[in-house]
Amino acid sequence: MKNLLPVKKIMSLIIRVGRKSSIIKRSFLFLFLVVGFISCSEDHPEMYTASGAALGTTFHISFFSDEELDVESSLHSIFRVINNSMSTYQEDSDISRINDGETLIVVDSNFVEVFNSSKKIFRESKGYFDPTVGLLVNAYGFGPEGYAKNPQDHEIDSLMQYVGFNKIKLTPARRIEKEYPEVYLDFNAIAKGYAIDVIALYFNNNNIDNYLIELGGELVAKGRNIESNNPWRVAIDDPRQEKGERTFQTVLALENRALATSGNYRKFREDTVTGEAYVHTINPLTGKAQQSNLLSASVLAENCTLADGYATAFMALGLEKSQEMLERIEGVDVYFIYAENNNEMAVYASEGFKEQLQK
Repeated sequence: MKNLLPVKKIMSLIIRVGRKSSIIKRSFLFLFLVVGFISCSEDHPEMYTASGAALGTTFHISFFSDEELDVESSLHSIFRVINNSMSTYQEDSDISRINDGETLIVVDSNFVEVFNSSKKIFRESKGYFDPTVGLLVNAYGFGPEGYAKNPQDHEIDSLMQYVGFNKIKLTPARRIEKEYPEVYLDFNAIAKGYAIDVIALYFNNNNIDNYLIELGGELVAKGRNIESNNPWRVAIDDPRQEKGERTFQTVLALENRALATSGNYRKFREDTVTGEAYVHTINPLTGKAQQSNLLSASVLAENCTLADGYATAFMALGLEKSQEMLERIEGVDVYFIYAENNNEMAVYASEGFKEQLQK
């Protein structure tokens, strides 16, 4: 009989490479492995784990392998490259230099992939997902600048002329051209998901067929948990839990898909007139912090880059517009937690998501 935890080697990685920015505060998917004691023969692959801090959050990775990998140096390299390309908190990163007005930067393939995925979601969401919203993020005090948190209408209006992903393009020479020098690019709402996909590609290239990667609550799973002979099982946080509690809304099996959650349900307020619960999120089309009854959006997609971006888009869209968008896209399943009148929580789950839920 063998327990999950005493594996041959446990790798603990502490890689501190920057802080995190987001248009809206993220809720986390709290990862846990549902396992027990099982019989395990010696010829089965060993389970290895890695954990630490990166991209302003934490990561936890479990994988099964017949041989040891140099995971520590590989992860360090991945995080370093992504930060050098897209971290708005790193002054000498490519994106920071572009935001500072440099026009001759030739971006790397990681930047290109994230740019193109962002363009796809920008179009599908009709502009509600917009990486140029960074000026507004900063104005509301959520970005690296951290200044005024309640901008006036005239300040918002002056910034809006520089907001719009259609005001920026990637040339065939892999340079960024802006309609206005002031346009500010921010990939923090999608780059974390992309980092997970890069880690998954590293495992795939090393013939690792069973793994679970979690970074800041976003996940990619492949294969199964060989120790329990079950799909990887993860949980979505319960928004009704009290401070200091750790309870879950639901549990699902994650197999060969990516899962991302975006939300700020701990920040909702109640309208004193209508009694309706709502949260504030920035509308890229108006620049205003608007009310929304969508408290959390969990998204299943083919990769974590898209899952991460879609989750952010849905939070900006709100419940009704998100449901409309789902009719225009394919390969995406969702689990929405939203607030009804009198502060009651409700759930909308697509049929594909329901099939993954544990009974």
